[in-house]
Amino acid sequence: MTLEEKAAQLGSRWLGKDKGATGPAGPEPETDHAVAPMEHEFSGGPALEDASRHGLGQLTRIYGSYPITVSEGTAELVRQQRIVMASSRLGIPAVVHEECLTGFTMHGATVYPSAIAWGATFDPELIERMATAIGRDMAALGVHQALAPVLDVVRDYRWGRVEESIGEDPYLVGAVGAAYVRGLQSAGVIATLKHFAGYSASRGARNHGPVPMGRRELLDVILPPFEAAVREGGAGSVMNSYADVDGVPAGADPWLLTELLRDEWGFTGTVVSDYWSVPFLASMHGMAADSGGAGARALAAGIDVELPDTIGYGAELVGRVRAGEVAESLVDRAARRVLTQKAELGLLDPEWTPEASVAGADEVLLDSPANRALAAEIAERSIVLLDPGSALPLAGTGRIAVVGPCADDARTFLGCYAFPNHVLPRYPGVKPEIELPTAVEALRAELPGAEIGYAPGCAVDGADRSGIPAAVAAAAGADVCLAFVGDLAGLFGNGTSGEGCDAADLRLPGVQAELLDALLATGTPVVVVVVSGRPYALGEVAGRAAALVQAFMPGEEGGPALAGVLSGRVQPGGRLPVQIPRDPGGQPGTYLQPRLGAVHTGTSNLDPTPLFAFGHGRSYTTFTVGDLRIPQTRVPTDGEFTATVRVRNTGDRAGSEVVQLYLSDPVAEVTRPVIQLVGFRRVELDAGAAADVTFRVHTDRTAFTGRDLRRFVEPGELRILAGTSAADLPCEAVVELTGPARPAGSGRVLSTPVEVRRADS
Repeated sequence: MTLEEKAAQLGSRWLGKDKGATGPAGPEPETDHAVAPMEHEFSGGPALEDASRHGLGQLTRIYGSYPITVSEGTAELVRQQRIVMASSRLGIPAVVHEECLTGFTMHGATVYPSAIAWGATFDPELIERMATAIGRDMAALGVHQALAPVLDVVRDYRWGRVEESIGEDPYLVGAVGAAYVRGLQSAGVIATLKHFAGYSASRGARNHGPVPMGRRELLDVILPPFEAAVREGGAGSVMNSYADVDGVPAGADPWLLTELLRDEWGFTGTVVSDYWSVPFLASMHGMAADSGGAGARALAAGIDVELPDTIGYGAELVGRVRAGEVAESLVDRAARRVLTQKAELGLLDPEWTPEASVAGADEVLLDSPANRALAAEIAERSIVLLDPGSALPLAGTGRIAVVGPCADDARTFLGCYAFPNHVLPRYPGVKPEIELPTAVEALRAELPGAEIGYAPGCAVDGADRSGIPAAVAAAAGADVCLAFVGDLAGLFGNGTSGEGCDAADLRLPGVQAELLDALLATGTPVVVVVVSGRPYALGEVAGRAAALVQAFMPGEEGGPALAGVLSGRVQPGGRLPVQIPRDPGGQPGTYLQPRLGAVHTGTSNLDPTPLFAFGHGRSYTTFTVGDLRIPQTRVPTDGEFTATVRVRNTGDRAGSEVVQLYLSDPVAEVTRPVIQLVGFRRVELDAGAAADVTFRVHTDRTAFTGRDLRRFVEPGELRILAGTSAADLPCEAVVELTGPARPAGSGRVLSTPVEVRRADS
């Protein structure tokens, strides 16, 4: 291959940005905001024939840029691939990539619950099934690579992309994320881990903001989910973060992208840039004078493919190699990785054709009954009953006032990367092409014996209070009021949650808090249902509401799922993957805090105690967890121990409980979190039934990064705690690790196997 042909494999082209009215309508909304500093350099772009004259690495979002049918999309895919193959000497096809953060981001495709809802299920096997279904649909339409999952560990709830994240605990995020990777790749679609790494910890929760984080926090909190998805999930691709950590942008960090990811973890796939993050090294980070210099920095660090268009790579890169400014071996390194992956996908096989890659597409039902049933199962399992109070489950008769901006707008159930919220706002009048039942519609179907009225009260955002009196009147005349409040996802300020939709504090958006206050003052029992992408502070509501429910953007089946939970037909099983704050400010971002951050010691007037703890969730039955047994309490630092607890359903109906195992390290070389999750398992039990849950904990799971920035297992006493949330841990024992301190390197044990056995009643 010539230098030009090798460099061409490292680039991409997004035709959605330069078609006329008969085709794609223009750039994604984020383009107008994110690329403004260098817009003159990469608005528009060359024709595909010119962009592909030496070959092309990837084609960007053929299906996900504008509303098209399956047949239109496959025809466009074939057209673009044929141009790519015909325009170059070698005729190598391009990898086709798409988004799938809540399902395949395409018009008419199933919209599953958002990633924060996946975390709320505490059920990796269920999420793996979902990812398999998503992968099958994408693969059938000729898609090779998917830009998911997001493995950013939540550090500040104000960040807009909390909804795209799985939760605030690295073990939960890693377990669910690795399962998603396995499911997607089992269908033949490459998973892309993002955003590597540190993006979620920006100062002030401002999107793209700098990350004031030390190496120890990065190693112990941010990176473990990515390592699990690489080593246990087998992820084929990684996408860099936009952010800089302690002054070093991820896209220009060879320690992160090469030394750690490849040399230590053994990653062999491709690293792709987040959209425009290569030129951002010049325009936003000031690490290069121009896009060509930015490309040189990114390539040296370890970014193999530039997305969504070729700006810093391509001709700019070739010129620098010819001038001796960039080693050709770096181009060879990246091209070899790209071509190896194309070979593994079958794109280099002589018999491969674009037409064959989409041969079965016309038979695909993008929102099939099986998909919808799976979306419903995840939605039902993710809804968290915070407090059943005195009103739930509903009686199903009498007068019910349904109030709030999330009650009659099903878009509030969808994440910001769901097609109806991500693309369709640019196409007024174009319907989503999927059924999106609202909460009001679902409740009327669920409770035919009840008289159900509706008043919005206010919008999700804005200062208009004119509808509050009518909502108050509806509530005052009802037997019970259901108040649906929360978020509407969007992009870059066009929503209250989502990319670029960060929050100044954790008050409910707009005047929704005023609406709730007015409803609660009526004396009618008010069930507060929060439908959101982030947790909001509910301290002023708790104790006054008749019940509290949290739903994290439950997807297209969110309405019926919520109706089922409220009626009692569905046994709620969700558990919090993040805390619910008491107050809108002054609290730590997550439960993973050392003592000074997690305990109200009296040294500050601000109490960090959350309203509801990580892992919390109730149901319409009751459970007990007890009888902790640890046969071996003295364990060498290179050994393992087992911890068994008995969980019993003490109520009168079947249900599920998530048994959780935590570790506390009271004396250590550096400050440690007060507690940290090391294992969990959802257990289904009939009324009166019990089960023994056994966790097998390797001492590697107790390791942490010491003062010398090396991870090791430290001898000494550990507290082992078990229960049903970070604040409900009735079981406690002590295990002593004996022997010398032991390094725990990249080959360490990452997970805690769990076994469940039915116990005698």
